Amino acid sequence: MAADDDQGGEEYLFKIVLIGDSAVGKSNLLSRFARNEFDNNSKATIGVEFQTQVVEIDGKEVKAQIWDTAGQERFRAVTSAYYRGAVGALIVYDISRRTTFDSAKRWLDELGVHCDTATVRMLVGNKCDLENIRDVSVEEGKNLAEEERLFFMETSALDSTNVRTAFELVIREIYNNVSRKVLNSDSYKAELSENRVSLADGGASSKKGFSCCSQ
Repeated sequence: MAADDDQGGEEYLFKIVLIGDSAVGKSNLLSRFARNEFDNNSKATIGVEFQTQVVEIDGKEVKAQIWDTAGQERFRAVTSAYYRGAVGALIVYDISRRTTFDSAKRWLDELGVHCDTATVRMLVGNKCDLENIRDVSVEEGKNLAEEERLFFMETSALDSTNVRTAFELVIREIYNNVSRKVLNSDSYKAELSENRVSLADGGASSKKGFSCCSQ
């Protein structure tokens, strides 16, 4: 998303959603990226929260509005509305819990229903610090990412491994898409205008490609 600022330059505002099962570490990934914090006693997110982080790309200010969606099934009807306008998504699983990895395809299906096919998508295997109780191999993560044409990275919100790299890769790819005018349609501009109005009213506390970083 891009819009002129008061000085006549360009400001970019990208909405990115974090999705995945409950307790895979979505909230701590966001707090580590936005505030370099980690909460060992983090509670399940109720509904949706977001943080805005500013990143400089090619000399331009890019604002990433990152939405942390509740993973619990009972909140799915609530969170589905928040996919609207998202241009990036991190699908997160816990490398020590295979069930969360098995759920990734369901989350991808849901993303496909609510978001444009140009949405930049990254599969994230979180908690790679738990190597001693790993239940999903790096190769399995890579294979799923290749199959679904996603970016892929393993992260640890606890020790900061690859957290900033993962978010910044997604943000840069969205920026590249916008620069190529992939998303710069009239309807997209209209949606941007609407989103900017709603953002001003109140705040709150792969694409086609593949990338892998080792732990």
